[in-house]
Amino acid sequence: MAAPHPRLRKALSAPGLLKTIRESFASVPDSRGSRVEIALCNALMAGLAVFGLKYPSLLKFDEAAREDVIRHNLRTLYGVERAPCDTQMRTILDPVAPEHLRPAFRAVSRELQRHKALEAYRYLDGYYLVSVDGTGQFASSAISCPHCCVKKSQGQESYYHQLLGAVLVHPALKTVLPLAAEPITRQDGASKNDCERNAAKRLLRQLRQDYPNLKILVVEDSLSANGPHLELLKELNLRFLIGVKPGDHEALFEAVQVRLRAGQCQEIEVINERGVACGYRFVNDLPLNQAHPKLRVNYLEYWEVEGDEERIWSWITDLWLTRDNVEPLMRGGRARWKIENETFNTLKTQGYELEHNYGHGQQYLATVFALLTLLAFLVDQAQELGCRLFQAARAHFRSRTSLWERLRALFTGFYIADWKTLWEAIATGHAPVALTPDTS
Repeated sequence: MAAPHPRLRKALSAPGLLKTIRESFASVPDSRGSRVEIALCNALMAGLAVFGLKYPSLLKFDEAAREDVIRHNLRTLYGVERAPCDTQMRTILDPVAPEHLRPAFRAVSRELQRHKALEAYRYLDGYYLVSVDGTGQFASSAISCPHCCVKKSQGQESYYHQLLGAVLVHPALKTVLPLAAEPITRQDGASKNDCERNAAKRLLRQLRQDYPNLKILVVEDSLSANGPHLELLKELNLRFLIGVKPGDHEALFEAVQVRLRAGQCQEIEVINERGVACGYRFVNDLPLNQAHPKLRVNYLEYWEVEGDEERIWSWITDLWLTRDNVEPLMRGGRARWKIENETFNTLKTQGYELEHNYGHGQQYLATVFALLTLLAFLVDQAQELGCRLFQAARAHFRSRTSLWERLRALFTGFYIADWKTLWEAIATGHAPVALTPDTS
């Protein structure tokens, strides 16, 4: 007897996740008023479909959406009764303020929490590692909007948008979960460029507001190891593990050397699982720098020696360091790179096309498309985490892009009744009998 197909987990499968997002989109205010041809919720879901199906452009999506089979599948899979054309979509979504899309991320995360899917991310002492970093999203020397940051070089101006993300990571897990994102763009009424430091103030407050009871350990790069940022983290009850570099934090590293000469640093030397000689040096209760002598931090250093090469990493944290926790903290600190590799790199090179200009607009369009891209990625990651049927389909392909190609081929070529039918067709190597035209 053949093994049964994996079952869809109602809340953590595509239909459940998209239903949750649709309900959040229904609350987004529409500046056009009540008499509209295409509802804003419908336009947002159509935009999400563009990025969920990894269409290379709005024009390609618009051309496809004119076909009966595509209209049928948008209705059965995304609940889109009528998709706007590419120009309509840009016009409808341009005025949508990015903060109105924030609740959709929280709603998905709430479902993951409710169904215990986040338990696997609990780390040292029950903390959740949240990696925070920024990435480029849009750049042009010709296209701009009032929210563009401006860079001048040799008399020429170029325009750009960036995005600061907060992503749930775990050293032992490849799947990452975006919790929040904040645009790095010129703010309303501002005359100067926005920057990552200012965006971090907004993002961290948003993160604590959205997850008031979550034990969060923020992991960041050395740019964040400054007094005002650490004070904000403390104010928000967010613990931190932040990389530091000798060239950027001279006073801190000199304080470490003073304690080392006094015999007050602890050291551990081991051979790791790869047979490489490595070790830890740590010391607690150091001043961050001369400007913030009362801001005390704990210093952790980790090194590996392989042949003639020595590699050294170092962090500061507000967690008290002991011989028992330096190894997991080191792994947690190095997991920061998952926001770069498993998140931003995936979004730029594996079908999501984060840096592609789907439309820039004159208000918020570029940021809205970036957030919809991130939401589509969150839906995929949540399914990788909690949907066995999606996992069975994913297992047939070495790369995500191959899966997206098969997904889009079936979406454009067959009438599909629901997501279960679609994923089963992919998981079984595509049984055409499961995908039949709607003859009603």
